[in-house]
Amino acid sequence: MIEAKNLTMHYGATCALNNVSFRANEREIIGLLGPNGAGKTTLMRILTTFIYPSKGTASICGYDITENPLAARRMLGYLPENPPLYIDMRVDEYLDFVGRSRGLSSIKLKERKEWVIEATQIRKVYKHTIFELSLGYRQRVGLAQALIHDPQVIILDEPTSGLDPMQIIGIRKLIRDLAREKTIIFSTHILQEASAVSDRLLIIDQGQIIAQGTVNELKKGKSVNNNFLVSIQANRQEIESAFKTIAALESFSFIEEALHTVRFQCLAKSGEEFLRAINQVVKEKNWTFKELSPQEPSLEEVFLGLFKKTAPKQS
Repeated sequence: MIEAKNLTMHYGATCALNNVSFRANEREIIGLLGPNGAGKTTLMRILTTFIYPSKGTASICGYDITENPLAARRMLGYLPENPPLYIDMRVDEYLDFVGRSRGLSSIKLKERKEWVIEATQIRKVYKHTIFELSLGYRQRVGLAQALIHDPQVIILDEPTSGLDPMQIIGIRKLIRDLAREKTIIFSTHILQEASAVSDRLLIIDQGQIIAQGTVNELKKGKSVNNNFLVSIQANRQEIESAFKTIAALESFSFIEEALHTVRFQCLAKSGEEFLRAINQVVKEKNWTFKELSPQEPSLEEVFLGLFKKTAPKQS
C-alpha cells in the first residue's frame, strides 16, 4: 500500500531525510518512532505530497507521489501535527466543507459524517464553533476530517497529542479497528504508545531509519546490551571486588542478600564474554551459582541503545 524508495530531503545544507526506504503492507499499522527533530514529520509531509523530496519517491496504493500526486492524495487521510482547522466554522460546517472538497455526494457525506462523529466522539461539540473547542476536541475534529472520505491509507502525526487518558485509549482502539481494512502510519515519541498500537515499528533518527521490526524483533537485536540476574553464594564484598575485574561487565547493581546468597543485576557489554568470564571467576573462587539468567531488555533500553549507537561523536 505504501512503498518509499530512497527518500531524501534537504533544507539548504541540512539533510532532514537521508535515503529512507520502507514498505507498509495492506492492513498494517506502522509506528514511526524517534526523538523530536528526527525527520518523522518531514517523511509524513513527503508521503502526503505536501512537499516534494529532493531525491527518491514513494507510491500510495500504486500511485507515484511525484508523477501522480492528485491520485495519491485521493487515497490518503492525513492528520498533521497541527490540525488544519478553520476555527470560525462550526464542527458540522467544517466536516461538510471537507467532505464536499473530497468529492463526496450528499448521501455519502451524510453517511460518513455520522460515522466519524461516533468514531471520534465529537457529537457533544458537533454544533459548536471550532474556536470554542479544547485542544483535545480540536485534535479529534482534525482526525474526523482525515477519515471523512473513507481513505485506504491513513497517516497520523502525533494523533493522541493533547488528549486525556480516556480519549487516548479510545483513539488507540479506533486505530486498531481501522487497520482491519486500512494501512496506517502514525508518528509518536512515546514508546508505550508505539508498542501498544503498532504491528511494526520504524525507528528514525537524524533523518535515517536506524531499525525496524516488531517489538520482539527489536528486543532481540544485536545492538541491545545483555542483562543478567546473577545470584552467588558467597560474601558480598568479595563478589563485588571480583565483578570489577570482569572487562565484559559494563555495570552491576546489588538487589538483595538472603541465606548467604547475594543477588545482582548485571549489564554486560558482550553477553558471551561475560558468561565465560563470570563462570571462570566462580570456578576459581570455589563459589556456588544459585542463579544466572538472561533478562529480556525493556523497550526503553532497546531505544537508548539504538540512539546511543547513532549519536554523533564529540571531538
